[in-house]
Formats: sequence, structure tokens, C-alpha cells
Amino acid sequence: MSEQSVPPEYRIEDLAHRSGATVRTIRAYQDRGLLPRPERRGRSNVYGETHLARLRQIADLLDRGYTLASIKELLEAWDAGRGLGGVLGLVAEVDGPWTDEEADRISRAELDARFGGEPDEDAVQEAIELGVLERVTGRENEEYLVPSPQELAVAAELYAAGVPLGAITGHLRELRGQVEHIAARFLEFTSEHVFARYLEHRPPTDADATEAATLVRRLRPLAQQTVDAELARAMRLFATAHLQFHLSPDAPVPGGREPRAVTLPAETIRAVRELVGERNVSAFITAAAEREVQTRTLDALTSSRAKGNEIPQMD
Repeated sequence: MSEQSVPPEYRIEDLAHRSGATVRTIRAYQDRGLLPRPERRGRSNVYGETHLARLRQIADLLDRGYTLASIKELLEAWDAGRGLGGVLGLVAEVDGPWTDEEADRISRAELDARFGGEPDEDAVQEAIELGVLERVTGRENEEYLVPSPQELAVAAELYAAGVPLGAITGHLRELRGQVEHIAARFLEFTSEHVFARYLEHRPPTDADATEAATLVRRLRPLAQQTVDAELARAMRLFATAHLQFHLSPDAPVPGGREPRAVTLPAETIRAVRELVGERNVSAFITAAAEREVQTRTLDALTSSRAKGNEIPQMD
């Protein structure tokens, strides 16, 4: 007859070492009710595998962006017998990659070569701030992780076509804000019309969470497919109108592109500086002005279509 294995037991220092949490953090979790109380053995507290598993669950949920208050609700539901497997499955489905693109790595020498061959520390730092590049530490040669190789490839192509790096990063900042707005609206739309019935309970039941995870998996491609289709439609419409305008013999000759001084209120400059930092003030104001011009152009094109598809002549 084989001897039964004895479950491992830990002192709080051992538990901290195994879990990666600090002793202070473990005690704080106990005080907040996130971690069961240890078993008292004489003058010592003894922890087990249950405590270690719970600490790892908390760390995983924190990494996914959950607050301690939300984590407590989830864990209390699990302890009450409602189950947590479906909820964790839903968390994993939402937190998983939303693209098939795989990250890549690039050396500093390769990076410089793709953008003219001359090192540009400011441009690299801005790319890091935007998340286009991530530093890889512990390497003998300077190396970067590229979360989206496609995005970096687009930037390299634009640069090769003559677009300055500052204009590329400014355009990316503007584009990111617009895309984040689209993503937020898509989530609002699906939450109202698809997921509302799963959000009635906080946290959702295990069965509801499992079904919601399946729906997320099905609906995941829809946002990108919709944006791709609408972007293609808009590009076809506006690119054609833009070309017709510039090919028209009556179109005004474009003026020079040299910078012109424009006086702005000090309060406006101060607000922009606080929002984007001193280095990005010019790029932000330029992008904001271009966005306003584009908006008015879209309004003019829409209005002209209603009046007979005439292409507006812009001064």
C-alpha cells in the first residue's frame, strides 16, 4: 500500500517566494478578504496550495487590468459555489490577441537602415512612447520588440516616400484616437444589443460567462471586417473626388508648403502642452487643423452629392 503524499505547507515567507508576491502584499490581501486566513499551528501561520493558487489567480487577473475590488467579487462568487471557470474563460477570450499578426524583433542597426541609415534618438523614443517599439533588455546588442510589424512597415514605406517621421507619428496619434473611438462605439453597440443579458449579474454566472466567451469568439472578426469595408468605400469615394479636383483645369494651383506663423491664445498653447507635452505641441495643432479641414471637406462632398455630385472647388 503506497503512502499518501502530504500536501505542501508554507510559512508566509515561503509562500511569498513561491508566488512572487511580497509578504506585505499577502497580508494586505488577507485583510481585504481576497485570501483565506492561514491555519494556526501553535505560534505560526501555515499556508497551503489553496493559498498559492489563489495568489496566482489574483496576479493573473491584475495583469489583465482588473481592480482588486472586481477580483474580490469574482473570487467571492467562486467561493459561493457559482464557479469561476467560465468567467476566467471569458477574461482569456477578451484579453487574447485580436489579430493574427505575430510580433517580431528588430536590431537597432536594422531599424536605422530602414529609416534612412542615420540614428534618430527622438524618433525612436517617440516610437517607444507610442508602443510601436518596445526595448528588449538583457541583450548585448540594442534590440526592440515590434508588436505590429505591419505598422512599422507602413511607417518605413511612408518615410521612403518622403513623409517626415514627425508627420508619421503625428498622423498615428490622430488615427489612434479615431480608431479607439470606433472600438468604444462597437463595444457599446454589442454590449447593448448582444451582451446585455449576460451583464445583468455581477459577476456573471459561470454558464452565462461561458456562453458570452463563445459569442466573443464569433464576433471578434466583425469589427475589423466592418472597418475594412467602410475604409475601402470611403477611400474609393474621396480618392476619386480628390483626383478629379486636382485634374480639373479650373482647379486653383496649390500654393507653397512653407510654414506660416499663426498667433494662438496663450491659454490654448498651455492646454495643448499639458495634454501632449512640449515636444508634440506643433504636431498636435497641425493634426487638429488638418482634421478640421478634412471634416469640412467631407461635409462639402456630402452636400455636393446631394446637389448633383458636383466636386467642390476649394480655395
